[in-house]
Amino acid sequence: MRLAELASPDVAERAAAGAILAVPVGATEQHGPHLPLTTDTDIALALCDRLAAARDVLVAPPVPYGSSGEHAGFAGTLSIGQAATELLLVELGRSAAETFRRLLFVSAHGGNAGPVTRAVARLRAESRDVEVFRPQWAGEPHAGHPETALQLVLRPGSVRMDRAVPGDRRPLGELMPLLLDGGVRAVTGTGVLGDPTSATTVEGAVLLDELTAALVSQVDDWGKR
Repeated sequence: MRLAELASPDVAERAAAGAILAVPVGATEQHGPHLPLTTDTDIALALCDRLAAARDVLVAPPVPYGSSGEHAGFAGTLSIGQAATELLLVELGRSAAETFRRLLFVSAHGGNAGPVTRAVARLRAESRDVEVFRPQWAGEPHAGHPETALQLVLRPGSVRMDRAVPGDRRPLGELMPLLLDGGVRAVTGTGVLGDPTSATTVEGAVLLDELTAALVSQVDDWGKR
């Protein structure tokens, strides 16, 4: 299932048979005092792996950097900005299209939304068959209850529930103007949007199944177009 573990002739054979290339697009950024910097990348990669277990998909090495400028001021955040993220995905897509007929980006970092959208539009304008899936859930958007629950399933050894603390719990719609103006630091010193303290593995497993089902359904619909 992992592209990087195959030899070139094996990739060519899979691609000729119609395999999709799935590229996990994440970030390296703060997720509060309790979650690892890899959280967005972990979620994107896990969804790609689950898709590959259900459909003819090869999973590319994840893109671990993105547009994370809104998390500036928190130690460990590494952002390459919007323009670089967009260019990276455009060039990656062009290269991938030399081998694969269909390319899927699975983007699990909200800050990448603009660059991913523009990159996909550019690749489609160049007649490449590209799709994007963005995992979404109701409620807390960053390092809160949902992401913490997911990481308790995906990387339990990296979750420090003893450090989990509530952050700003206002709805995202109310917070967005403040986030756009001053970043996450402007609304929460913990880096958390929500309250992760009661997250459980059971909830994470349910959410992961829901996101996987949504991804598989989107890919199936894409194949019918």
